Amino acid sequence: MKPKLFVLDVSGFIFRAYYALPPMTSPKGEATHALFGFIRSVLKLFKDFSPEHIVAVFDGPDNKRQRTAIYEQYKANRTQIAEDLPEQIEKGMDFCKLLGVEHLAVPGVEADDTMGSIAKWGAGQGWEVYLCTSDKDLAQLVTDEVFLLNPWKENLVIDAAKVEEIYGVPPAQIIDLLAIMGDSSDNIPGLKGFGPKTAVALLKEFGSLETLLANPEKVKGQKKQETLKEEAEIARLSQRLATIHTDVDFPKEKGVFSKRPTDLPSLRQFYLDFDFTSLVKELGGDFSQEEGKVDYHLVDDEEALDQLIETLQNQKEIAFDTETTHVRPLLAELVGIGFSFREKEGYYIPLNGKLGKERVLEAITPLFANREIGFFAHNAKYDLHILANYGIKVANLCFDTILASYLLNSGTRRHSLDALSLQYFGKVKTPIKDLIGSGKKEITMDQVPIEKVSSYCSEDVDYTFRLKQVLAKPLEERGLAPLLFDLELPLTRILAKMERAGVYLNVEELKEYAVEINKELRGREKEIYELAGEEFNISSPKQLSHILFEKMGIKPLKKTATGLSTRAEVLEALALKYPIAEKILSFRSLEKLRSTYIESLPNEVNPETKRVHPTYNQFVTATGRLACQDPNLQNIPVRTPQGRRIREAFRPQKDGWSYLAADYSQIELRLMAHLSGDPSLIEAFQKGEDIHTSTASLMFEIPLEKVTKEQRHHAKAINFGILYGQQAYGLSQELKIPIDKAATFIKNYFLRYPKVGEFIDQTIREAKESGKSVTILGREREMPDILSSNAIVRNAAERLAINTPLQGTAADLIKEAMLRIDCEMEKRKLKSLMILQIHDELIFEVPDEEIDTLLPLVKQAMEGVYTLKVPLVVDVAIGKNWAEC
Repeated sequence: MKPKLFVLDVSGFIFRAYYALPPMTSPKGEATHALFGFIRSVLKLFKDFSPEHIVAVFDGPDNKRQRTAIYEQYKANRTQIAEDLPEQIEKGMDFCKLLGVEHLAVPGVEADDTMGSIAKWGAGQGWEVYLCTSDKDLAQLVTDEVFLLNPWKENLVIDAAKVEEIYGVPPAQIIDLLAIMGDSSDNIPGLKGFGPKTAVALLKEFGSLETLLANPEKVKGQKKQETLKEEAEIARLSQRLATIHTDVDFPKEKGVFSKRPTDLPSLRQFYLDFDFTSLVKELGGDFSQEEGKVDYHLVDDEEALDQLIETLQNQKEIAFDTETTHVRPLLAELVGIGFSFREKEGYYIPLNGKLGKERVLEAITPLFANREIGFFAHNAKYDLHILANYGIKVANLCFDTILASYLLNSGTRRHSLDALSLQYFGKVKTPIKDLIGSGKKEITMDQVPIEKVSSYCSEDVDYTFRLKQVLAKPLEERGLAPLLFDLELPLTRILAKMERAGVYLNVEELKEYAVEINKELRGREKEIYELAGEEFNISSPKQLSHILFEKMGIKPLKKTATGLSTRAEVLEALALKYPIAEKILSFRSLEKLRSTYIESLPNEVNPETKRVHPTYNQFVTATGRLACQDPNLQNIPVRTPQGRRIREAFRPQKDGWSYLAADYSQIELRLMAHLSGDPSLIEAFQKGEDIHTSTASLMFEIPLEKVTKEQRHHAKAINFGILYGQQAYGLSQELKIPIDKAATFIKNYFLRYPKVGEFIDQTIREAKESGKSVTILGREREMPDILSSNAIVRNAAERLAINTPLQGTAADLIKEAMLRIDCEMEKRKLKSLMILQIHDELIFEVPDEEIDTLLPLVKQAMEGVYTLKVPLVVDVAIGKNWAEC
């Protein structure tokens, strides 16, 4: 068997990845998506082929000079290379070096020519050569010894037969094919009016370009005959441009093409520098820094338990972790508990071992009740729930490593213990699936051998203990400690109480509505089928595209990689002219409500409590807002009849109780007035005017009482659009007005509220200087993309920089209000329950006799949470179900 040589078209890889993948940035704000895509492709190649002989080829400097010497317009149609691309190509070279792959870049030579020369030479040396590229030009090089390998087609190997199948001609005719039809990517002119199908047919008939040019009169069509006569030299020029040179001088030492050992430690650091944590995990092995010997203990007899509890009672701070049977705490049973009070030490006490559940609970209950000991965990709220299931309270929760990580880096969602252990210690922790499996074969932790669970849990608490030592200092140095200790950590207990309380759902009422909504959906389906003239799967983008753009002949507005787009924004534009598009949008909206809420919510009801118990995450959104999941009750539509019907099913569980909803009125606009100090905006809020009417009055220079409904609507869109950095195009789309008119509206807005414009400019400027955006209470959001050379990425970061101080501060204030309200409710021993937080709104389940007590308590706490230059206003509503509030 011949040895194989793999030749990588690195420039092609990276260019393709740059435009195919969504933007990514490193912690330093460097663009990384093209680099990441290149690395992924190379690693896939190694996984599939394990190459021993490989070389990476790059374009050399001044690489177009040979072809531009004969045709100045060669590749002249290409736009200027993106500013953030060359650096990623350079980093691609660094990656190859660390991987053990030599790279070649011959000055004055394009990568294609270097690859062609290597292919010819390598075949002569007795190698099978695989040119790893998606470039069709290189198909001309395919022989019995040279193959193409397309990384974008699952490493498809293309031999001579496959070339003919794909392009319609054998490899020997690829140059002539390109000469006839041209190549727009390289600006090779070709013959005008001769497309791929015509070119293939002519080569099948005439055999070569020269034979074709010698016999123009034999070609059908006078125009084509004239073109062949008039543009013969252009065709020959195109042929020369398309011909890959195979005589380039390049280093031929054997070591150039031999795979060297991978520098694993340096490669791991390379991945970490660019935040490629998924790639670090794939490296395998353990690169932990000075791991040394760990001291993990299984505590499963009376003597060891007594000794451990005595030792723990004398500690100042202890990391703990629970092992359970379910990810949802209210459905989980405690399998065991781990403790660590010293680095590289861990202790695990099983409840399903020799000691038994009752003995272990008896031992740990007074331990957690000791206020002199500070306990901490990773995602402590989950562990608080588990212990609460057994009547155990943690008296002194002093830290949470997941919240600390989140506050230090809110822009990422990688706050898991596995990710942080990898990031800070280079530790590749044991994945939980190694213990319990996954899919149909997944088991629960109580079915795993105790020794394995002991090792796993001890490792968890050990690294939780280590993380606290690493995270505590930067929290203090960056002034974020008060947010953890005074806001987020106390809020953890309140959220745990809310989750345990849950929300009652009238399942029967929702099931009745499900029958109605299904009937309504069938009616919408029938209307769509009638307009389409046939039945089809409305939820299938492919079938819908066929109906709209092929059968009905509607002009498509947007094309995607998989076909003509039928996304919402496309249908919304089409709906202005085509009734079927409006019907489809309506169908989709109903179908989403049906699947997401109406039919799925009953499955979320806890069989014991008869209530839904959503989870509130504190470490998901970059702005500090809480995220609700399992189920997400924050996104149930509030303004549609269907959304209100769903909300009607949420009601107090007991007779004589009501819902009380308290909602901040226009809090982000009020914060804009406070932060910008704009006198007109401040005055409007201080006078209690309708802010949208007031804005319309200023913008259109008319008295308040003369403002029309449409003018107020426009002003409202601008008021809220400004908060999210909306530009003229976005406003024009929302209001369905011309862009120039939208631009005039925005210009007039800033003329009337000049300090708002100054605040926006200053906020962006400060974000560029500091690399972050900050809320009033000091919460930080890193802005690595704010200096990106990619305008789309940079503009998006600027919009986030504007919004973060507003949305982030609003999130901070309602959290602080929740602390105050809970404290007062505890102090007054109220039976009322805080059950939901929907961004700027709090909802309570209240005995009717407590309404007069709770209402002023809540209103005062929320409105008095922080002193702004304008009043904070809270609207309160009371009802017998959520829809009435």
